[in-house]
Amino acid sequence: MPVTAAQKHAIEEVINALTSTTGSRGKRQLAEMFLELVDREHWPEYYEVIPEPRCINGVKTNLEKNKYKDPLVVYEDLNLVFLNALYYNEDGSQIAKDSATLQGILEAEWKQRSGVLPTPRKSPPPRSAQKVHGETSIVNAPEPGPSKQRSSPAPAKPSTRSAQATNSPATAASAAQATSAATAQAHTPDRTASPEMEVDVGGTPEPEVVANDTPRDPESDEIVRQLEKGLPRWEGFADVGWMEEVGNERRLGIVLGISKHTDASGTRLASTLEGVPEETTIPDLSFTAPLSLALIESRVRADHYASSKDFDKEMSQLFLKARRWYEPGSDAYGSVLVLQRLYHALTSLNPPSGPPYTSTTNFASLRAGPGTAKPLHTTDTEGVPGVTTFRVSTKDRTFVEEVHFKGWSVRLADWLHLSNPDDPSRPIIGQVFRCYISDETGKKGLPGVTVCWYYRPEQTFHPANRSFWEREVFKTSHFADHPLEDIIEKIACQFTARHIRGRPRPPYWYPGWPLYVCDSRYNDRERIFVKIKNWNSCVPEEVRKSTEFMPIYPFERSVFPRRFSSPFLSGKNVKGPGGIGGTIERGEGERIEGGGTGRRRPKRNATGAAVVTPSRSEQTDKMGPSKGLYVGPPTAAQPATPAVASASPYPAPAQTLYPRAQSTQSRSGGDRSIVAAAGGASANVLAEKLPPETAKHFDRDPETNEVLWFAAAPVDIAHPPGPRHSLAYLHYLAKKRKSGEREHDAMQIDGAESDVPSSKRVRVQPTATETLHALLQQFELPSPTS
Repeated sequence: MPVTAAQKHAIEEVINALTSTTGSRGKRQLAEMFLELVDREHWPEYYEVIPEPRCINGVKTNLEKNKYKDPLVVYEDLNLVFLNALYYNEDGSQIAKDSATLQGILEAEWKQRSGVLPTPRKSPPPRSAQKVHGETSIVNAPEPGPSKQRSSPAPAKPSTRSAQATNSPATAASAAQATSAATAQAHTPDRTASPEMEVDVGGTPEPEVVANDTPRDPESDEIVRQLEKGLPRWEGFADVGWMEEVGNERRLGIVLGISKHTDASGTRLASTLEGVPEETTIPDLSFTAPLSLALIESRVRADHYASSKDFDKEMSQLFLKARRWYEPGSDAYGSVLVLQRLYHALTSLNPPSGPPYTSTTNFASLRAGPGTAKPLHTTDTEGVPGVTTFRVSTKDRTFVEEVHFKGWSVRLADWLHLSNPDDPSRPIIGQVFRCYISDETGKKGLPGVTVCWYYRPEQTFHPANRSFWEREVFKTSHFADHPLEDIIEKIACQFTARHIRGRPRPPYWYPGWPLYVCDSRYNDRERIFVKIKNWNSCVPEEVRKSTEFMPIYPFERSVFPRRFSSPFLSGKNVKGPGGIGGTIERGEGERIEGGGTGRRRPKRNATGAAVVTPSRSEQTDKMGPSKGLYVGPPTAAQPATPAVASASPYPAPAQTLYPRAQSTQSRSGGDRSIVAAAGGASANVLAEKLPPETAKHFDRDPETNEVLWFAAAPVDIAHPPGPRHSLAYLHYLAKKRKSGEREHDAMQIDGAESDVPSSKRVRVQPTATETLHALLQQFELPSPTS
């Protein structure tokens, strides 16, 4: 039967209800992504998988043109819009969630008008993808094989990973690739691509352009949380790089060696492993089974493990669990890393003698770490020379594409945590520039990696007012060779332009892995920070022009990391080897005026540590309600320095200062404002930070992250035009110019010479003698020469 006017009006009300539905915050229109069909040219796979594509605007247009003869056909088309999205997108994705929500609204609104509209069928239409492809379950429908794209080109929030995705073909391919043997080719082939998701960018890097900064408010945290919630999870250690087969007695000796090991002060480090709960509830781990050191020891005593690989894998999982349990940088975290490095030594081909096991480098292979290690042929008298180099060494080694260690497949351009001999709680951050097999005498056949070191803020010398991104590191020119036993885990590091726009795709990073951000280089010899402009110069040459190197899943908008003050001002007694000291900051390629260096020694106390007195505001930035907000260069809030106070012969008026919860420290340098120069009237001014709920409404400086502040509102007035010549006067000038041209042309035609001197002819001034003779002749006086 044809659609009546009453039915048409009721259907229009249903469509309006769908298009007017918004999210929980009332800002996002849920139906926006379903209004139009996706572009067939950009999304051909969608039309191959979906037999009957539909969109809301298409249904609305057909209804307006009276093309429908049955109201139930309208319902089927509207229902197909959401059924197609549910089938094509991964279960739990934002699009799937919106589809399910709108589908429920469609059913409810249609049912409310049951007096006018007929009752629809509950099962999917025969033309739906679920019926065509033989799917019986809509909610838990796995992702179709050919489909790997999102259902709309518009950006969408990521999807959560379903249980069925664990054994997907793409995942199995990644695992198979990880188990491939190392070959001795000089180049690195393309990696197995990660599973495509709704936020996939197709592996093509975007232009490295830094967007305008925005405050890190709860909405930004939610954007990051939603994206990471939907990213593929790490599947755990691969079946490569495990220890050689040993007897059960040897496994028991290794466990007891770890359990009973004590440091130089007699502290038993295994108490940190025992402090980790046996139940595995830490998010983003690849396993959920109970695990503890005592449980592993009991299994070894019972000869539970069928192979050394099974034992080795559980021990590696235990160390991974402990690393995620403790706060990075804490003493407990450092103890876990020392025990892990000892375990790597005990399971290596050349285990140390013991027990007891002793080491002056916390079992790391290098003699010194970042901030202390110095390169070969250095002239610097400080530090430990001969640890690093300024370039990748090629002597006595054979380069290979990848190496395997404890379930990790390490390849060119990967990022690693490596054992730090100076401070185990702060592992070395390095990017792999070469994988090799050593040909050196005494190390022949042993694999290793050459990495470029990245320094942490506490390993640099910087001024007290310098702020740092959260988890910011700095590229250096130090290259070091590490054996595989130094590898703690794989991590990731993004340059700022990428970090603010999204998160790396697998296999470069998975949720739960440590992630750092880099914005500048650091020259530890000159103590200079140089902002990086050309990111390609910082990565291995083989991946500089690769379109597949560390692509990202993008955010909905740019999300900037938090800023913190210097770690030496945090009140946590942070150890060096850096400190507070003067540095020179410049852009990449800029020269230092006068050719000097930026090296300035910080003042130190008797113990050799940099003298630092943290203020209350600085501790508030770390521990108070403003944790994570930008601290920036401290503003003048305390009484003026003596240099400023003495600028005026008149004392500043006395004021009563009341303590504030978030006061700010005085400037590190003298106040050079006009007010201070005029007499120091601002000596006792108090400053207070804007709360985040207020600051988020204002634009910020992209370099300093400070709120852009203006003394007054912009003047919005009409600018009257300036005085202009009248038309009559302009007409007179034109006529005068035209008549002059005519007279000049007529004189040239008659052959007469023009009286108008040429502007190009230079008149020669008479000499003094010629002028004197002319005057004598004029007055008829005799010439002096006659």
